[in-house]
Amino acid sequence: MNSIKTTVWNEFNQDYGLEAGYTVSFPTVSSRTKGAISLGARSGVTQESLDALWEKSGRDIALINNVAHLKIQSLPYDNPERELTSRQREVLEWVGDGKTIQDIALLIGRTPATVEKHLRLARDAMNVETTAQALLKATFMRQIYLLEGPS
Repeated sequence: MNSIKTTVWNEFNQDYGLEAGYTVSFPTVSSRTKGAISLGARSGVTQESLDALWEKSGRDIALINNVAHLKIQSLPYDNPERELTSRQREVLEWVGDGKTIQDIALLIGRTPATVEKHLRLARDAMNVETTAQALLKATFMRQIYLLEGPS
C-alpha cells in the first residue's frame, strides 16, 4: 500500500477508534469485482488479544463471511440505468438456449427485425458491444435466468 493510502487508512481507523482488526477478502468470479470485510476491535482491545481470538475462531469467522458474501453475490441486482425489459430478458435467454433470430421471432410471434431491436436495446442496457457479452453480463447481474416465484 502506498503512503497516501496508508495515511488515509490510518486516519480513518483513528476517526473510528479502531486500534486492531483484520481484513478478509473473498474470491470472485470476475477480476473487475472484489469482496472484502473489515473486522475491527473495540477501543482498548490490542492486536495481540485479537490475534488470540482469531487463532481460536478465525476459520469460523471467515467461513461465515464467505457464506454471506456468496449469498449477497447471488441476489438480483437492480440498477435502473441498466435494467432489461421483460422482452429483452426473454430474447437473451432464447439466445442463451441456442436459438437463432428466426427461431426467436417464431417463438415470440414477432419479426426478426423486432428481435434484433430487442437484442440491440439489451446490448445498450448492458453497455456492451456484442450479444454474447450482453448475455454474460446479464447473467452475472442476475437479470436473466431467474426463477420466478408465485405472483
